Amino acid sequence: MIVLKPFKAIRPTKELAPKVAALPYDVMDSQEAREMTKNNPYSFLHVDKAEIDLDSNIDPYDLRVYEKAKENLKSMMDDEILIKDSKESLYVYKQVMNGKEQIGLVGCVSVEDYMNNRIKKHENTIKEKQKDRTNHVYYCNGNTGPIFLTYRSREDINRIIEDWIDNNIPVCDFVSEDDIAHKVWIIDDNEVMEKLIGLFRTLDSLYIADGHHRAAAAAEVAKMRKGKEPDFTGKEEFNYFLGVLFPHDQLYVMDYNRVVKDLNGHSST
Repeated sequence: MIVLKPFKAIRPTKELAPKVAALPYDVMDSQEAREMTKNNPYSFLHVDKAEIDLDSNIDPYDLRVYEKAKENLKSMMDDEILIKDSKESLYVYKQVMNGKEQIGLVGCVSVEDYMNNRIKKHENTIKEKQKDRTNHVYYCNGNTGPIFLTYRSREDINRIIEDWIDNNIPVCDFVSEDDIAHKVWIIDDNEVMEKLIGLFRTLDSLYIADGHHRAAAAAEVAKMRKGKEPDFTGKEEFNYFLGVLFPHDQLYVMDYNRVVKDLNGHSST
């Protein structure tokens, strides 16, 4: 049984979404991020890589970086660059790259499902990277990026999502600098949400496609918060983390090349 939970999203306004949208925090170094954002105060990299707003010599794992991330997130909300929805909802997220589209459902998934291996992993984590994301989640008191999850495609789930897309207007619709089209719809109808939640309860597993360090960090923060919560009920927000769930038959697995050096110093790919 997979737990799927609606939530009140913190998201960019429709007008500013193209400027807020940013590449994942771990595909560039700090200097590259500084260059990418020097003319864009709206970029979410000011939250995800907050060292770009501090002295260039600072260690990206310095606790001041996470304090700055928390400060920047609050400022973006105070300035209404980011807004928080008033009702707990699920969200549909559609990406189109090179003519290929994939449509996912955004919601909160359960730390307990992660700990009990109902959310399945396929790679190990690096201690330093996991600690970095743990600090980031802990200081920001939120998940600043969804875990990319997949599940065995179900026609009944697909049909509900497609029907919602056909009959509703997206709250977000733009093409980012890397030529990927993004659209987001809010599912705020209680009956539709309950149908989707009920269908996901019938699934045995979800699978992490990307985001092992962020998922592990969310679980670690939940453990930390649970230990400090005298009246723990299991329903607290920290018992869940943000996920975007794509059916398996829409995914395109891209190659990920690494350079391997032999003992003679030559390199090959």
